[in-house]
Amino acid sequence: MPFRFERLEIPEVILVEAKRLGDHRGFFMETFKASEFAAHGMPSTFVQDNLSHSTQGVLRGLHYQLHPAAQGKLVMALNGRIFDVAADIRRGSPTYGRWLGMELTAENGLMLYVPPGFAHGYCVLSDEATLLYKVTDEYAPECERGIIWNDPQIGVEWPIAGPLLSPRDAALPPLHEADNNFEFSP
Repeated sequence: MPFRFERLEIPEVILVEAKRLGDHRGFFMETFKASEFAAHGMPSTFVQDNLSHSTQGVLRGLHYQLHPAAQGKLVMALNGRIFDVAADIRRGSPTYGRWLGMELTAENGLMLYVPPGFAHGYCVLSDEATLLYKVTDEYAPECERGIIWNDPQIGVEWPIAGPLLSPRDAALPPLHEADNNFEFSP
């Protein structure tokens, strides 16, 4: 079952579309196939799966893990609708501080690959949403970091006003003050 891989405005961030086979009973789709991902320059090894459930208006992020535990994330919505964001935080990158966002829904079945060196966040647009995301390195609390969701240097145009934040996310620093060991290497 083929996948379609589309490099976005920031070429390291990749939109993945899986083919769905459906009939009156429902549908079937593959969400990951190592050989196809590797053939398109994507990671073919993920080491941990995360499941997250949130209600409308919740905003999580912008999160990342430092090296040596930096994570690439393959994100999909199992139910509901989210606005998913990747922000380039690699010093020296031609797209440093730029972001892109994509609506991921249970209906469209799209997945977004957010590579290491990018901060990731999302907000819930539907009554509730459940996300599954595969990561390329295990969770390491000592490497966990983040950037405030409304950092004017990044300027994410979130499609919600007054998001519901965790106390930790509300206290994250802006990009210029964030602990960040990512460097761009062409």
